[in-house]
Amino acid sequence: MSKPTEVGINDQKAIVEKEQNISKSDLEENQSAKYYNKTKDGGKLAMTVKVYSPYRDYYDGQAFSISGENLTGPFDILPKHHNFISLLSPCTLTIITPNEDTNDQIQIRITGGLIHVKDNNVIVFLDI
Repeated sequence: MSKPTEVGINDQKAIVEKEQNISKSDLEENQSAKYYNKTKDGGKLAMTVKVYSPYRDYYDGQAFSISGENLTGPFDILPKHHNFISLLSPCTLTIITPNEDTNDQIQIRITGGLIHVKDNNVIVFLDI
């Protein structure tokens, strides 16, 4: 049986010093990168989103996030979200889409619908 590793005060100081070497601007950049689901090396996390009704396709493409509202309140879906299904309440569905320079927002006013999230795919059925 191996003995657990003990960390002394000097080891803790070394860990703290390593953490403090990150500049404030780098820390803010990392935080904003997490918000927009981008990695620092340029890779982007996204999910496939399709929003449609029986008579019209509203959106079909990649997105960083989708925001809506159900009976319990507002919610956001981000890439790698757990499986999720819910009835949507009347609200404005907001989709943040990837763009090379900026993040575009698409807003769709809905009277209700159904949202289904599975395997990084989001399907929103409207007017059902």
